[in-house]
Amino acid sequence: MGKVEGGMKCVKYLLFVFNFIFWLSGLLVLAVGLWLRFDPETVELLTDDGAPDTFFIAVYILLGAGGLMMIVGFFGCFGAVRESQCLLASFFSCLLIIFGAEIAAGVFGFLNKEQIVEEVQKFYSSSIADVTNANATAVALIYQRTLNCCGGSTSVVSNELCADYPSDTQDCLSAITDFFNEKLHVIGYIGIGVAAVMILGMIFSMVLCCAIRNSREVI
Repeated sequence: MGKVEGGMKCVKYLLFVFNFIFWLSGLLVLAVGLWLRFDPETVELLTDDGAPDTFFIAVYILLGAGGLMMIVGFFGCFGAVRESQCLLASFFSCLLIIFGAEIAAGVFGFLNKEQIVEEVQKFYSSSIADVTNANATAVALIYQRTLNCCGGSTSVVSNELCADYPSDTQDCLSAITDFFNEKLHVIGYIGIGVAAVMILGMIFSMVLCCAIRNSREVI
């Protein structure tokens, strides 16, 4: 069985290092997903009965992607060390699938960002509409305490629940928008970084796979 030599040997070790970084990236994505799922502020805002679950659906997809990346990264490392064309080709295919899924998820998230925010705003607005409802009042108080906001209007603080808040307190509808924009920006930045890493991985894996095939053809 032929072994790659010269410059391709360097590519082999670069691919190994890349896959280790890719495995760490998967761990990072998994950690971010767990943070978003169990972040005390997010849990308080979105775990009550009737709260929209669109955001958590995206988080579960992120958790699945992180776990898959860790598995693929492990097999990529093994394929690079063993110089296995089959494992490297499978690694390339998996990267391509993950890359396509990430692009699709990014487009979906971008197109539905406003919907996620609007659903949460409607949920909050319904909770402050009836201050005689104890459960609704509890939900409104959670939002106000977590986001340090009050009321549903940018111009006035008109709700009875806002009696103890200064008149210049940020309204909760704006605070909700800011909160989810911040969370989604974190996901977006990580997604861009991971996509760049995956493109490098696909290039390295194909170069090494072709080099292995050529070295075996010579022998």
